[in-house]
Amino acid sequence: MASKRVQDIAKNLKELPKQYVQKESKRPIQTSPPSSPIPVVDLHLLSSSHEDEMKKEMERLRTALQTWGFFQAIGHGISSSLLDEVGQLARDFFNLPMEEKQRCSKIGIGGHEDGMEAYGNDIVYSEDQILNWNDRIYLLVTPEEERKLDRWPENPSTFREILHEYSTKMKEVGDFLLKAMAKLLDLEENYFVSRFGEKAKMYVRFNYYPPCSRPDLVLGLTPHSDGGGFTIILQDNAVDGLEVLRDGEWVNVPAIPHALLVNLGDQMEIMSNGIFKSPVHRAVTNSEKERVSVAMFFAPDPNTEISPADELVDTMKSRLYKKVKVEDYQQIFMKNLAKGERTIDWAKV
Repeated sequence: MASKRVQDIAKNLKELPKQYVQKESKRPIQTSPPSSPIPVVDLHLLSSSHEDEMKKEMERLRTALQTWGFFQAIGHGISSSLLDEVGQLARDFFNLPMEEKQRCSKIGIGGHEDGMEAYGNDIVYSEDQILNWNDRIYLLVTPEEERKLDRWPENPSTFREILHEYSTKMKEVGDFLLKAMAKLLDLEENYFVSRFGEKAKMYVRFNYYPPCSRPDLVLGLTPHSDGGGFTIILQDNAVDGLEVLRDGEWVNVPAIPHALLVNLGDQMEIMSNGIFKSPVHRAVTNSEKERVSVAMFFAPDPNTEISPADELVDTMKSRLYKKVKVEDYQQIFMKNLAKGERTIDWAKV
């Protein structure tokens, strides 16, 4: 069951609907300044021909993955102009008339219920479920032959062309990161690339967070860790809203213009045997300004099984996670997400 579009609710808001009001213990509180800034990693330097420079940047990446699970990636090779186009594409889509956007909803494409790919928002599993203050359009982009183009907007007219180019560039960045993470763990360079498989999935989610008159009561996204391999996020340069939980306190994740935010997911924590961390994060709202973001999710082939790499298990460090099928993990993750529960605990030995 789908919920009403939040963009419509925000435009005509007289009283905040109770299904968006968080329980008192979950309501946003003022964030704390981080004891250290969120790590910034220059991806270009990870392949530097100067060994000292490369090693220094690899250590930055190691620290980021082991202590934060988050880092800002610069030197990623994607042009600023393309990133600006993608950000504008998100704004242009959500600024379309509702009837135009609805053409990409499950209603507009014939009521298909196979998966989440479409324009919409939270799937409502129960009457007491607390909903997120956002709308989104969620699409599979890789493998290309599995794209459901009937769900891709035709308006803006450049949507498909720009998204295809962006997805191609992001695939290159994603493969580069997988190889770098394998090197950090002294695994064969293509270890994670091969575990993701030839049918690895990439999904894009364009997020729209309307202004909310009571940002102290609602959340754009409730606290969660990502269930896949990892996520690369293009943030809104003008409005903050993403927060990460660190040492029991919520820390704002400021946007760096034309940087990409890399966020590890549960499945990389499993495959690294807990060495890399999948962080809990959330999105807060703004009383005056709308916010958009574009998240690209990277996940292994759903038909494969994942487990900690054998090379990372020995007499000094036991196996922390059991072998799980990716598809099974994702199904349990979606149900737990609606209940505000973490799924990685289910995968522990």
